[in-house]
Amino acid sequence: MGLFKKEKVWELPLKAQVKPNHTLFTFLEQRAAKAPHEPVMERRTVVGGWRNISAEELLNEVNEVAKGLLAMGIKKGDKISIMAATCTEWSILDLAALSLGIIVVPIYESDSGAQIEWITNDAQPVLVVADNRARAELVKATAGPSVKEVLYFEDGAIRKIQARGMNISDPELAHARADLTYHDVATIIYTSGTTGMPKGVTLTHRNFVETIYGCQEAVPEILLSKDTRFLLFLPLAHVLARFVQFLILAGEGIYAHTSDTKNLLGDLKTFQPSLLLLVPRVLEKIYNSAEAKAGKGIKRKIFRWAAKTSIEYSKGLDSRFGPSFAQRRRLKLAHKLVLHKIREALGPNMRYIVSGGAPLSPTLGHFFRGLGLDILEGYGLSETTGPLFITRLSSPKMGTVGNIIPGNRIKLSDEGEILVQGSTVFAGYYNNEAATTEAFTENWFHTGDVGSVDRKGRLSITGRSKDLLVTAGGKNVAPAALEESLVTHPLVSHVVVVGDQKPYISAIVTLDAEMLPTWLKNHGIEPLDVTRAVQHHAVIDSISKAILQVNKSVSKAESIRRFRFVNAEFSVENGYLTPSMKLKRAKVAKDFAAEIESLYDGSADSISVS
Repeated sequence: MGLFKKEKVWELPLKAQVKPNHTLFTFLEQRAAKAPHEPVMERRTVVGGWRNISAEELLNEVNEVAKGLLAMGIKKGDKISIMAATCTEWSILDLAALSLGIIVVPIYESDSGAQIEWITNDAQPVLVVADNRARAELVKATAGPSVKEVLYFEDGAIRKIQARGMNISDPELAHARADLTYHDVATIIYTSGTTGMPKGVTLTHRNFVETIYGCQEAVPEILLSKDTRFLLFLPLAHVLARFVQFLILAGEGIYAHTSDTKNLLGDLKTFQPSLLLLVPRVLEKIYNSAEAKAGKGIKRKIFRWAAKTSIEYSKGLDSRFGPSFAQRRRLKLAHKLVLHKIREALGPNMRYIVSGGAPLSPTLGHFFRGLGLDILEGYGLSETTGPLFITRLSSPKMGTVGNIIPGNRIKLSDEGEILVQGSTVFAGYYNNEAATTEAFTENWFHTGDVGSVDRKGRLSITGRSKDLLVTAGGKNVAPAALEESLVTHPLVSHVVVVGDQKPYISAIVTLDAEMLPTWLKNHGIEPLDVTRAVQHHAVIDSISKAILQVNKSVSKAESIRRFRFVNAEFSVENGYLTPSMKLKRAKVAKDFAAEIESLYDGSADSISVS
């Protein structure tokens, strides 16, 4: 693979030679020049179908928006913000601004007024475009004084911007783009962070362009294929979703947008993607929903047998000789009885699932791979332009996040922290020199994540350096591994493992209110709300057994001794999760301090696992 290891440094050179005049907009120009009439995007129609948008059509629309921005007096180096759910308009406005050297500052659709105020005062955008009236009004009420105008897509923002540029000529547009290079800043992405106010990650066109070429070299089978169809539903405000959109644009595939995950199965049926980018929680929901629909009794037993068969077959793929003849026969029967229904729900073209944002349970990964899907795990941060590692189709290993993307190098500190240099690494935090200085040591960026690298260069993430728990006995415990195993239980919404400076490890658990009614019905239990369900012996026993099973994979000092339920839901909206679905542990620890303490003071609310 060309992977070099020297003095605990792993690196992979980038083969592509990128010229300074190559920017993100160049990819669209290249698609339009090479195959102007071939589709590059599909847009939802009013009747629920999809309409092709050719490369030439997309380029023309982007150019019209770019002219409108120029007519509004917005020029290279200025900033605009987009606060909207994932949609085609988001993508078009983004490309138009980037083509002019305008810096795009995304704002998550879930951000509060205080966060909007912070971001707009720090970045000072001159224009904010929201998706609907409610968000536009929130922006007007909270944005800093730099914001001169607020528009929104539902009120025809794209059309209105285009109308303003009707008198801008093509030569004027070309002149405005003439001095744009890959050294120019493309975007400032405010990382939601698990503590404090967000920091602005400054990324250049070069960060994106070279990382795109690195990904193409890593997985050309997907990214350089005309058969690739990508349906994007994760927030475009997040670096990874936006990056993968550019990645498809730079190849030969087609992409589309959907903003409502409630309609995801319907969109999968109509758009028929070959590639999905998602967080593990989506896969957990699909699996748990399938198990719940199986019902009870013999049907549930058959489902669990089929799931186990799929997992064992996938594990067999990693063995020296591959799955046994018996495993292949059992899988064929499992597909005929159960698994084909899940596979069909994902659409006839579905082949690749890229999981990122949080650790994927290996068991869950094996289940979906047993369905005939290639599961690619990835790892990266906003500060690394999204991806830094990705699974190679030629060398997959469940539980790892793959190999380093060409153009980068990493090393592990004495504590196991992942340090990185290379194409993906950001230019620094905007208006925050102190934070930038703190994030680097001798030009090595500190990711804050702890991991290990196997002999084939594949990285395993074992936890966050700041999240590691140290028990009173001095044992270091990574909570993520325990948590990612437990959240696959159909009743569990979230698990927070605790025990820092305590005599043993414990956990607080929240129930999944959406899955609860079906689970109770399947177990012959009358309907209960969450408050009553957490007191029912069957619920307690089920969670206890799941914890005991997880404890088998760790040492006694790392095992969960007690747990308790909390009647709460951790979400982006209430501030316990970041928009990229990472848990804000400090907030949970502060707001649930009494509940956590009860796990150690003999309270009747806590449950012993034995």
